[in-house]
Amino acid sequence: MGRPQIESWDSAEHLETKEDMVAYLNVALEEGDPSLIMAVLGDITRARRMGVVAQETGLDRESLYKSLSANSNPEFATVLKVVHALGFRLQATIAPSDG
Repeated sequence: MGRPQIESWDSAEHLETKEDMVAYLNVALEEGDPSLIMAVLGDITRARRMGVVAQETGLDRESLYKSLSANSNPEFATVLKVVHALGFRLQATIAPSDG
């Protein structure tokens, strides 16, 4: 009996609507992990086509890939450009109290 075949899974392939993308990003934002948030923004950007988003942000594709990797630490202005190019808006809400 041979080794089982494991297929790679790419979340970007499953993000079909803006609603899917927003829900995915909101879960990452709730977690509060910057690496996760950047990885999710990268997934969403790949789902929307990296070249298109790069053009809309004025960044080249390579810089955008680097900025949206899990281990990156991009400038907040870059994050805002990407969010805007994706057609999203960041919004603050009051966090629930712990007590």
